[in-house]
Amino acid sequence: MSLFVLGINHRTAPVALREQVAFDGPALPEALRELMSLDGVDEAVVVSTCNRTELILVVDGEGSTRAEEWLISNRQVDPETCNCIYRLSGHDAIAQVFLVASGLDSMIVGEPQILGQVKQAYREAQSAGAVGTLLNRLFQRAFSVAKQVRTDTEIGASAVSVAFAAVRLCQNVFSSLDKRTALLVGAGDTVELATRHLHAKGLGRMIIANRSVGRARSLAAEFDAYAIGLDEIEAHLADADIVFTSTASPVPIVTREMVSSALKKRKRQPMFIVDVAVPRDVAPDVGELSDVFLYTVDDLQSVIRENLKSRHEAASQAREIVLAETARFELVLKTLDAAPLIRQLRTEASALRQEALTAAKRRLAAGDDPEQVIEALAGALTKKLMHVPSTRLRRAGEEGDKLLMQVARELFGIEED
Repeated sequence: MSLFVLGINHRTAPVALREQVAFDGPALPEALRELMSLDGVDEAVVVSTCNRTELILVVDGEGSTRAEEWLISNRQVDPETCNCIYRLSGHDAIAQVFLVASGLDSMIVGEPQILGQVKQAYREAQSAGAVGTLLNRLFQRAFSVAKQVRTDTEIGASAVSVAFAAVRLCQNVFSSLDKRTALLVGAGDTVELATRHLHAKGLGRMIIANRSVGRARSLAAEFDAYAIGLDEIEAHLADADIVFTSTASPVPIVTREMVSSALKKRKRQPMFIVDVAVPRDVAPDVGELSDVFLYTVDDLQSVIRENLKSRHEAASQAREIVLAETARFELVLKTLDAAPLIRQLRTEASALRQEALTAAKRRLAAGDDPEQVIEALAGALTKKLMHVPSTRLRRAGEEGDKLLMQVARELFGIEED
């Protein structure tokens, strides 16, 4: 049996093909059942995200070929696009699982979400009965490696999303967020992500404004926030220490006059404003006001570029960790290969021991001299344990099989004269 990874990702396949090959929630259990029904496939985990679909398998014989044929058929992949599929085995397969779990094979290097997705894929495969000894060991080690990468490198220290970069800048302006109020304008993905980051940082109070008050309420309900319409922004602006905007408005929603008025009510307490909308939601001349820290999407992109550079530098160190852990895990696999033989050897030795011990007890019960019984027990065990090796080595000597004799020396730790 061997490890095998079959997949596509953002580097090998366009988004259309990645969408076609992806396994969504309902399709995943059935996919695992079908994989496990293939001859030569003994274990399987399917990791499927927007940027990759990978089958992590334990295969024997023609299992890898059958798995690839199944993937092409099941996802109706055009044979002309099969060059997008990568096939990794052994060392490369182990390293790939570790790299993915650690965020080193992601579109944004070091992003933490992939680890949760890999853990979920592992749990799904466990529920389907598709995980055995080898994949269990592999994924437990992968989770450990991912944790070590996060702990021992700076790969996750720098913000590389607009929302996260904005929240990091907030913390530079306000050392603590627990007594601060944020006004988030819009209710799309970027605003939702910023809301989650601010909530995770312990923000005191949140106001969410959107053209659709219903959508604002839906998002606000999740975070115990307050929802308003866009026409109510001016009335609440003075309450906001932090303003984050991302709408599709063709004209500015927040004007200089609105902010100037809010600052007077705030008695010149600073306001941190992040405008990631294009066109801009906040009038450019707002940045001229004292006590206003205004950042646009371009400002954040420069921060993100610097942070990405830092992440790529940290990734080099992280890859060294992955390579070292891959080598260690390969040694684990080698011991797994020997485990059945060791178990069989121990079982047979135990049977011989029990047989000799039973005979010794019988003689003792019959009143035989204990010293003679012990001598006989030791002799019987020695004879039984050495019979097969002695016979094989005698035959090896007759046939000139020097390799077997050398292996025997290494196995039993016998030095040559």
